[in-house]
Amino acid sequence: MNTFSTKVSDIKREWHVIDASGQVLGGVATEAARLLMGKHKAIFCRHLDTGDHVVIINAGKVRATGNKLKQKLYYRHSRYPGGLKAVTLGDLLQTNPERAIEHAVKGMLPHNRLEAKMMRRLRVYSEEQHPHMGQVAEVPHAAVRVAKEE
Repeated sequence: MNTFSTKVSDIKREWHVIDASGQVLGGVATEAARLLMGKHKAIFCRHLDTGDHVVIINAGKVRATGNKLKQKLYYRHSRYPGGLKAVTLGDLLQTNPERAIEHAVKGMLPHNRLEAKMMRRLRVYSEEQHPHMGQVAEVPHAAVRVAKEE
């Protein structure tokens, strides 16, 4: 009996849609990161990018638990002296909800060379409409699983 080793030719990429309306931010990000890494597949291996494409819709309707809307801060720096900017999660969800979900998903991916490749397959939209209807054939299991957890 030989040990199975995943090859690039074995990787088949699928499309998954996750509806984030009414879901907790961390739960949506966890499910998206799992699908992007390919951990739901039997051929998963850490050194290859075996994940699928993930489309997250209704990003503006995601919810947060506790006082995170007021207390959780996202920082960025302009690289000028005194250029540290901070924005709360509540403000970020009003102005750019896609960025909040992308930030949460990126933090759950492995921080190596594969991270950028995985993030390229993540698409986040604040509305229900998205231009990837042709790629998504049927109701994906990821959207159903996330909805059942609530």
